[in-house]
Amino acid sequence: MLFVKILDINNVKVNLIFKNMRVSGVEIPDNKKVKIALTYIYGVGRTLAIKVLSEVKIDSEKRAKDLSSEEVAKIQNYLENNLKTEGELRQIIKQNIQRLKDIRSYRGNRHSRNLPVRGQSTKRNSRTIRGNVRKTAGSGKRKVELR
Repeated sequence: MLFVKILDINNVKVNLIFKNMRVSGVEIPDNKKVKIALTYIYGVGRTLAIKVLSEVKIDSEKRAKDLSSEEVAKIQNYLENNLKTEGELRQIIKQNIQRLKDIRSYRGNRHSRNLPVRGQSTKRNSRTIRGNVRKTAGSGKRKVELR
């Protein structure tokens, strides 16, 4: 995404051209620090973003708009060669869940029924998953209508 910003400094017009950084098919916001901006990529959190930046020797406090094209290329190469991100990671997770369903494990059954998988209680919680079904009718008192 390109856009032009025109500034008027002492009657001299200056054209500034900014280009949003694009890594792994995701547009990275320009105004954020690089360590935060990299977390917009699926599969990259804060800790991993800082690790990536230290591996490619880029200052993590730098803004994304201040990165040179060589630095962006370094980040892209590191992510592509060493990590699974975005679509590739989503596909692996989906395959793992499908494998659990196919072998009919407990976790696979919970996934197929859209219930919590990791041992959470379902008596009070997970109402959005199970539907907002309440067995009791509240306090039992009826409200008096005013005429």
